[in-house]
Amino acid sequence: MTANRRFTRYAWLVIAWNVATILWGAFVRATGAGAGCGSHWPLCNGQVLPRAPEVETLIEFSHRASSGIALLLVIGLVIFSRRIGAPGSLVRRAAWASLGFVLAEALIGAGLVLFGWVAQDQSQERAIAVSLHLVNTLLLLAALTVTARAAALPQDTKLHWCKGSGFLWGAGLAGLAMLGATGAITALGDTLFPARSLAQGLAADVSAAASDLVRLRVVHPVLAILVGSSVLAFAGRLAKGGRETARLAAWLRIAIVVQWVAGAANIVLLAPVWMQLVHLLLADATWILLVLLGLQAGVDFGASQAS
Repeated sequence: MTANRRFTRYAWLVIAWNVATILWGAFVRATGAGAGCGSHWPLCNGQVLPRAPEVETLIEFSHRASSGIALLLVIGLVIFSRRIGAPGSLVRRAAWASLGFVLAEALIGAGLVLFGWVAQDQSQERAIAVSLHLVNTLLLLAALTVTARAAALPQDTKLHWCKGSGFLWGAGLAGLAMLGATGAITALGDTLFPARSLAQGLAADVSAAASDLVRLRVVHPVLAILVGSSVLAFAGRLAKGGRETARLAAWLRIAIVVQWVAGAANIVLLAPVWMQLVHLLLADATWILLVLLGLQAGVDFGASQAS
């Protein structure tokens, strides 16, 4: 097995680990276990290894441990990328970007703990922090995806996009990032202000007496329809490209439709924890597919320009 192939497999392993860590972080928030280690960071309740921990402490500490492993894996990615990529190559730059974003993840997570924006905190600062956390998470996944894909490409591959495609790809990524930010705020509202019934939840969404976190919940599904429709159109436009581009476009369109169904189910079922995790997993998969689709379109058009 070539070094590039080993690196590609390792990069996808790093992506899988980070997705699992992201989901576990969502579980920490949804279960209110974010204060399981108190206001201490990086220590847990002032200890390196918590003694006789409660369930909330175990949940929070295990998330911190998985995040630490994610950091080590990304550091390994950077070191490994120096063996297969030339200085200034896309694979090296993407690996370094991944390290920057995973460090930012740690800093945002630390801020949430140290400022007490966990558990039942309802502050505006927490809402802003969790939305930034989600956007940074998506940027981390994008950098990791580019790293994995770039490793499988020849060193001299040039990325070019046909007229308008590059802009539409960027707009799609920006739209999904904004959608993710509103989704994080919506999930926080569902955690802090759970509805007892669908009718009660819908009434609270338009009630002037409800918290801003509740009234903002209506933004997310509306934005999901608008952004999802735009990305569907973009995928349809690229479906006429190369074979691999068409395959990725098809998978992306399927992911968006499935995500719409999952979002509707999340509302009807009153956002149970397991459904929130499924919804987030599908969001991550949709994001990764859009990143891959844009890269593949750049590879295809770049190859056609060179020939």
